[in-house]
Amino acid sequence: MALGPFYVAQKLKLSGGLRGVALLMRHGETAWNRAGRVMGRNPIELDAEGRAQVERAVPFARELAIDSIVTSPLPRARQSAEIIAAGIGGTTISEDPGLAEVQYGRWEGMVFDDLVKDPDYLRYREHPIDHPTPGGETIAQVRERGVQAISRAIGAQPGRRILFVSHGDIIRTIISHFMCLDLAQFRRLRIDNATFSALQLASDFAEIKFLNLLPDPARAFVAPFISQAAESSIGKAGA
Repeated sequence: MALGPFYVAQKLKLSGGLRGVALLMRHGETAWNRAGRVMGRNPIELDAEGRAQVERAVPFARELAIDSIVTSPLPRARQSAEIIAAGIGGTTISEDPGLAEVQYGRWEGMVFDDLVKDPDYLRYREHPIDHPTPGGETIAQVRERGVQAISRAIGAQPGRRILFVSHGDIIRTIISHFMCLDLAQFRRLRIDNATFSALQLASDFAEIKFLNLLPDPARAFVAPFISQAAESSIGKAGA
């Protein structure tokens, strides 16, 4: 038998600090997701497909024995949390603004094809840790508030399984923090809509239980959106 599990078993017995399971779920899909349009703090709601995605995740959520749910206050996340809560029954929902989407400021509403022409975006894309968005946040600041939200909830309910419903980049940075990964590589973590990831926390140690778990695994190999330029070229090719 490999010796890795022995080390993990010992670490998970540590006392003090945070103790519990953080289940991380990205909200269901919206029309803006499919269009590659930056949502940020816009109050975009789930569409029919997004609701269906979350509903397909309910059977797995039932198996997770969730004790409570903490959600981003944005409608698409709150609606996702409500679908899960209704599906598993009797679970309380609270909101934490620390789980809200990145403040993208003037980028909000822009599509990918326009964003890649923006000099500020090009700088942010290369240096997200120390270059803020037009809304005033660096990705390091995003990580800090996301981790604080996890720590508040787990600290208040030690030993429990808490579902945090949030947004893609928030979840990426939270996982990067607890897994001691270089934050500059946070975009290497794939976090699809209506998926689950799980971290077991014990003092200063964390073990990832699963990452980006989908009820329909083939979706992980599909591009998150088709840019307008690509869509136009596809249309011309088929003409």
